[in-house]
Amino acid sequence: MKKGTYPFVLAFLLPPVGIYVMYMLSPYVQAIYISMTDWSGLTATQNFIGFDNYVRMWNDDQIWVALRNNMILLVVVPVLTLFLGLFFASMLNVGGRGRKAAITGVRGSSIYKVVYFFPQVLSVAIVGVLFKYVFAPESAGGILNGLLSAIGLDALTRLWLGDPKYLIWVVVLVMTWSFVGFYVVLFSAAMQSIPKDIYEAALLDGASRLTTFRKVTLPLVWDTVQVGWVYMAIQAMDGFAIVHIMLGVHGGVDGAGDVLGVAIYRAAFASSRFGYAAAIGVLMLVLTMTIVILFMRVLRRERVELG
Repeated sequence: MKKGTYPFVLAFLLPPVGIYVMYMLSPYVQAIYISMTDWSGLTATQNFIGFDNYVRMWNDDQIWVALRNNMILLVVVPVLTLFLGLFFASMLNVGGRGRKAAITGVRGSSIYKVVYFFPQVLSVAIVGVLFKYVFAPESAGGILNGLLSAIGLDALTRLWLGDPKYLIWVVVLVMTWSFVGFYVVLFSAAMQSIPKDIYEAALLDGASRLTTFRKVTLPLVWDTVQVGWVYMAIQAMDGFAIVHIMLGVHGGVDGAGDVLGVAIYRAAFASSRFGYAAAIGVLMLVLTMTIVILFMRVLRRERVELG
């Protein structure tokens, strides 16, 4: 490298790197330090207490409930969302069979794309309030119970938000509904980049829709699926907004629908224990990073090149 090049490169690198360190990395360092203090968030004093907050978290039964629920969201929501996203995208782009072995989407696919993407237009607050009324008791205007009663299925009506065993599964359904439209669009874009000749050759060879999906579509969009899976895992580890809006700050009846994000909010703003909240946040950070790295390694496979 020629003389004088290093100062030139450093002059361009130092400002953005400095901004990144200041606004992205330093908050993590501060959060880790705060997690080792007894800071209430309302005073200027922060007494260092070491790992006491982490010991307290280990012995907190509600944290274990929240962690279990986050694991349920992590396993179920990505699987449901990505499966439905792939299925709908496949139907909208290559699910039809036109004349002369032409590959098209199902009839009315342009309308379905708008319908599937519609939840993305709504803010998470609107989604939470909407489904809070959907699953409310019939006496409170609950849409689902009212519909079941109207068609003679009164035996299936439940206190969906009043029974601890249903709470986390209601959250799973709502999160899946709100996310699937985005992945339909994401996977549709990936499928549209696949040459139609490949599908037509598979059709002429007598491949069924399922075989075509397994042998052609999925391998060629795998990179997109991997990105979607990692992104979905990060979203599933959160769940704060939906749970807070639908179930409240305590995670519903007996805290059965609690998640780590709500536990952080409750510790910081309801109990004024910012140090303890920071410790939960550090736990959530470590879990999220571990899961992302694990997912990327497990889902790694050879790239399929179109030649």
